[in-house]
Amino acid sequence: MNRRTLVKTVAAGIAGLLVAGASRSGWAAATLGGPCDSCEAIDDGQPTTLDATAVLAGTAEPGERLVVEGRILHRVGAMPAAGVVLYLWQTDAAGHYRTAPGQRGAAARHGVLRGWLRTGSDGRYRIETIRPASYPGQTMPAHIHAVVREPGRPYYYIDDFVFDDDPLLTAAERRHAEGRGGSGILSLQHEDGRWHGRRDIRLGLRIPGHPEDA
Repeated sequence: MNRRTLVKTVAAGIAGLLVAGASRSGWAAATLGGPCDSCEAIDDGQPTTLDATAVLAGTAEPGERLVVEGRILHRVGAMPAAGVVLYLWQTDAAGHYRTAPGQRGAAARHGVLRGWLRTGSDGRYRIETIRPASYPGQTMPAHIHAVVREPGRPYYYIDDFVFDDDPLLTAAERRHAEGRGGSGILSLQHEDGRWHGRRDIRLGLRIPGHPEDA
């Protein structure tokens, strides 16, 4: 999903500065591949212990259940990537980022339907949640935001998880997808009362300034 034309335009021009200036700027040290709106929430509330499954929405959360599985792979050689943190957040079934008492700052913008996971040696991951709704009164497709942090590297956003059967995912939206980390478009199947989708993520793919984006 194209974050914004401004982000896409600026990202390529400043990527080198982000890397070169990391030791001089906290903002630069925290990001890779261009500006990442509110992505600093990755560090707000992350559990000390993570496994390869992120539960964004528990079974009591209203909505259609969704499971997404896949692998996180190195750009070069397509080898499984271990120790990668994937941070995700989304709207609820009404299209809102519903907050919890005490949430502040970027975490409050992301609401309660958010979570983290960390890949093991096989690079596999699993997300358990509900299908997000699109923003009320807007034409942006329903989506799940995603930010990646590799061991020893700054975090960066990848294309949102979006849904091939979403009528708001128009041809224009598909053309303007950035392809960061690979395609985020999920083809879903409905089985056992849940939607199932799959996405493999390629680290550094179309991330300006990333060592593997060669």
